[in-house]
Amino acid sequence: MGQIKTTPIERVRNISKEDFIKYYYKPQKPVLIEGLTEHWEAFKKWNLDYIQQHAGEQIVPLYNNEPTKGKQNSAEPATEMKMADYIELIKTKPTDLRIFFYDLKVKLPELLKDFEYPNIGLKFFKRLPVLFFGGEGSKVLPHYDMDLADLVHFHFQGTKSVTLFSPKQTKYLYKIPFAVHNLESIDLDNPDFEKYPALQYLEGLHATMKHGDALYMPSGYWHYIKYLDGGFSMTLRAFPKHLGRLGNMLYNVFFMRNFENVMRKTLGQKWIDYKENRTLSKTNKYAVKLKKQNG
Repeated sequence: MGQIKTTPIERVRNISKEDFIKYYYKPQKPVLIEGLTEHWEAFKKWNLDYIQQHAGEQIVPLYNNEPTKGKQNSAEPATEMKMADYIELIKTKPTDLRIFFYDLKVKLPELLKDFEYPNIGLKFFKRLPVLFFGGEGSKVLPHYDMDLADLVHFHFQGTKSVTLFSPKQTKYLYKIPFAVHNLESIDLDNPDFEKYPALQYLEGLHATMKHGDALYMPSGYWHYIKYLDGGFSMTLRAFPKHLGRLGNMLYNVFFMRNFENVMRKTLGQKWIDYKENRTLSKTNKYAVKLKKQNG
């Protein structure tokens, strides 16, 4: 067992629009921005009690860290629960249950007045502000977003660990074909370099986020997230301007996702096993090649 190499994500405070575009957006470089939310009502009011008060009666789908098997849809929830009960759970004990992609505009529109879209040079897609919730110890499988959006991720209550990987690191991550995630058997906290030797060459960027922090994640960046306490975050997205990324986004959303679900329904576990074996073989061969090159 070893440890993945990481360096800290750069932190800035109260950055100007011009500097954000010049130093981070144009070069597609992650940055954690402190102070961006301090004038929001959300900064003052948003916590688990506040969400519980406003959405406690809603029934919400919950996801866990169990790998999908057989003919399961890759986005199938593990269970569901009243929001009030779920929040009580994550306030009081560790759990791997998470709420994924909670559409604020549909589910809790009264909270839209509590925040604003930052004037930092991104053209935000304002129809889709989404929340994510997790309990202490819950993890989000390393992945990149299918729509290849530029993301700004805001955290509320507690702390969370975020590790990012550039698209250039994909070759070391054991990415599964027709998916936007890696092998679900990999534990990036305790990587097995014998079984997954390419992970030795992986280099990430890391930040611990606290209440009110904003993290810019450029298009196509992988993110691996761990909740260190029960809490929640909001993501605002800006769609890619680059024509190549736009084409890849359309392919991911309209072909790849549908093809994957058809193959799962048709072949079930055989399809999953085929993809995992292909990924392991291909990436390990690449790792052997790298080892020879490096002497």
